[in-house]
Amino acid sequence: MIPLSVLDLAPITEDGDAAQSFRNSLDLAQHAERWDYRRFWLAEHHGMPGIASAATSVLIGHVAGGTRTIRVGAGGIMLPNHSPLVIAEQFGTLESLYPGRIDLGLGRAPGSDQATARALRRNLMSDPDEFPRDVVELMDLLSDEPRQRIRAVPGTGTKVPVWILGSSLFGAQLAAMLGLPYAFASHFAPQQMMEAIAVYRQTFKPSPHLERPHVMLGFNVFAADSDEEARVLATSAQQAIVNLRSGRPARLPPPRPGYREQAGPAERAILDSVQACSAIGAPDTVRAALQAFVDRTGADELMIACQMFDHRARLRSYEIAAQVRASLVTGA
Repeated sequence: MIPLSVLDLAPITEDGDAAQSFRNSLDLAQHAERWDYRRFWLAEHHGMPGIASAATSVLIGHVAGGTRTIRVGAGGIMLPNHSPLVIAEQFGTLESLYPGRIDLGLGRAPGSDQATARALRRNLMSDPDEFPRDVVELMDLLSDEPRQRIRAVPGTGTKVPVWILGSSLFGAQLAAMLGLPYAFASHFAPQQMMEAIAVYRQTFKPSPHLERPHVMLGFNVFAADSDEEARVLATSAQQAIVNLRSGRPARLPPPRPGYREQAGPAERAILDSVQACSAIGAPDTVRAALQAFVDRTGADELMIACQMFDHRARLRSYEIAAQVRASLVTGA
């Protein structure tokens, strides 16, 4: 049975605020734990009115403190925004508080626009080797015997599992070279997915961290008890995507029946590109879409994303995905 995990963007709805978003995130994580999801990941974004997970490490601690068994982590920390030492200390602290339950996914995008990236007070990355060097430095700081004189306290010896995230071939190549698990952002940038998977698997080098390649793929699920209800619920995320790609980021709007059908050619092109890896529908529809995706990619794990305006509907969507998981066939 293929493992499912949760990607939570901590959405802020038009009628809500960050405090409500955090309550919803914890409630979703508690339900996901009961439904046997493997991981609950939060992503670093800055300056986005509809996403509340800017202080990602703080929110991970909030979720881990309110759950018992599910792994909680970052999907991901945008390492160019931070020094490796700071992240080693933060995740060493989390691992010390919640041993054996913390994941650290690392990305090289800023998670924001260029002005916000500058405001984060890290130099904008110009050297293509800077991100790989930072990853290696961070992993060394988390190891039992760091090669550098500086020590992360807490951090040293915690050996928090590190993942490389990506939406292009760069991350696939780096994850393969370092022998690390790889998570591809196919839930919003699927264009190079198949090529990245092939590069990662073909060039993977076993390491003390991982013997065989492990691919986790992002996948959108908007599930409900009928296809029609699911199509309506999915329009909140569709509006948010179009707003973001059109330079109008905003809070997550309520559903708009018929939104996709009424959208213009440019908006539909955005949605066709961004949401190519998605399932929208009732349980049987979702099951068929998930199976087809697993057959096509051979994914080792799926990271399910779901942006819905109504929290109860979002819970129901994740519940349906968990229910259909049992009938999925891997290695088809």
